Amino acid sequence: MEIAIKLSQFLLSLSLLIILHELGHFIPAKLFKTRVEKFYLFFDIKYSLLKKKIGETEYGIGWLPLGGYVKISGMIDESMDKEQMALPPQPWEFRSKPTWQRLIIMLGGVAVNFILAFVIYIGMTFFYGELYLKNSELKDGIAVTSKVGEELGFKTGDKIIAIDGETVTRFNEVPNKLLFAHSVTLERDGAKQTIDLPIDLIKKVMGGEKRPFIGWREPFAVGLVDDKSANKNNLKPKDIVLRMGEQATPYMDQVIAYALAHKGQIVSAVILRNEVETPVNIKINAQGKIGVYQAHLSVESLQKLGIYQFTEQHYSFFESIPVGLAKGKDQVLGYGKQLKAIFNPETGAYKGVGGFKAIFDIFPKTWSWEVFWSITAILSIMLGVMNLLPIPALDGGHVVFLLYEMVSGKKPSDKFLENAQMVGFVLLITLIVFANGNDIYKAILGK
Repeated sequence: MEIAIKLSQFLLSLSLLIILHELGHFIPAKLFKTRVEKFYLFFDIKYSLLKKKIGETEYGIGWLPLGGYVKISGMIDESMDKEQMALPPQPWEFRSKPTWQRLIIMLGGVAVNFILAFVIYIGMTFFYGELYLKNSELKDGIAVTSKVGEELGFKTGDKIIAIDGETVTRFNEVPNKLLFAHSVTLERDGAKQTIDLPIDLIKKVMGGEKRPFIGWREPFAVGLVDDKSANKNNLKPKDIVLRMGEQATPYMDQVIAYALAHKGQIVSAVILRNEVETPVNIKINAQGKIGVYQAHLSVESLQKLGIYQFTEQHYSFFESIPVGLAKGKDQVLGYGKQLKAIFNPETGAYKGVGGFKAIFDIFPKTWSWEVFWSITAILSIMLGVMNLLPIPALDGGHVVFLLYEMVSGKKPSDKFLENAQMVGFVLLITLIVFANGNDIYKAILGK
């Protein structure tokens, strides 16, 4: 059932993005009286799952879910229809239209991608509002959650002040911003200091535990209790450890440190069980463990315990517009940084590039419209940015040739465009093979 839910979200999101992207080409083409021969969701190599011709256009669904396309008459595209191009130009063909019209047709797809993303962010802001944790709420500093964080020089209790000189106001944004940052200013034991981040930070994170290396500190909450645990009768799921011995332990890292310092001992403790403080004895084994699995608390639980106060903000429709636009802009700029990092071998970010499996994996196992629309917005930005790359066979490649024609007044020959399209197609296939090959490689290694 979980697989079915993930697959449904994946296919719905992918189909929505493809159809709207292709509509971005289709609508201006029709407005400029350019003939569109095919409009397809997915590729129809050899045969189609469904097809119906309405007017001069055949609409259909292909069997290969790697994208979609519109076939516009008189255009050198992935169809490589050389026979049509060998005939004299016709008034309804793409090649017969003014350059500015052809440019609008080619930019229509990515324009829709960006518009869709911004519309989604505005809609999500209006319907769901914002929930975030102010950086000032971390009065006792951050938690270092992986060895990567320790190797970089972070310590639990540090207070993040600024990233690349920009003051941090919302802690939720910190982990992702650090991945592409050069330096971070923090406060430790009342003194400010700066940590310079390595250029291959992304590579280090991917080679480690593949999770944010810092987070907010939270209480030690009991998840599962091992049947072999010496504390199976003392501790229960959802218990929260408040004190160990004479030491207050409001945070998980303090409980772990206390246990490591008292190996093989039985210590008195105070736990919170069903909202009541209860004294218990906890047995610590020779390895400094207490024989339970830790659980992470929800935002509601953290607020109820008074650990943090999250900020929840709601907006009217008109207030949602500038907020949503700002979110969309930040996501576009953020993805631009990711793409820049991927094309810089020193960062090692290219190792994290994934294909369709990677996209499939980001969808949750339970249906959530909020998560669905958030992922769809990000994918729409990715699709828009990727299609703007100046690679022949992508929209960006066609745009480059059209801009050259507008500036020089000379149109590239059909033979040149055919060869460029073939080179672009090979590059595109190489990128697809590389991305999906990364998925296979990670699956084999279990990463």
